Amino acid sequence: MEEWGSVDLKLDNFLKKNNISRSSLSRNGQIYYKQLLKYCNNDMQKVDLNLLARICKTLDCEIGDIITYTPPKAN
Repeated sequence: MEEWGSVDLKLDNFLKKNNISRSSLSRNGQIYYKQLLKYCNNDMQKVDLNLLARICKTLDCEIGDIITYTPPKAN
């Protein structure tokens, strides 16, 4: 099986670095807190691109500020 690498959300790190609370983002971005927790914990099965756009707009950030791609390790 071929290894493709991984895509991870680093939203929680961004929030901590910029001193923004999860509840503030939830309220200002009109995002269900329970759903936001899954994104903060990098614990979701599928990513909602519209939600990511809403997060970026609310935080005034670029997608690369909250998401990262890690290529596969060479064998």
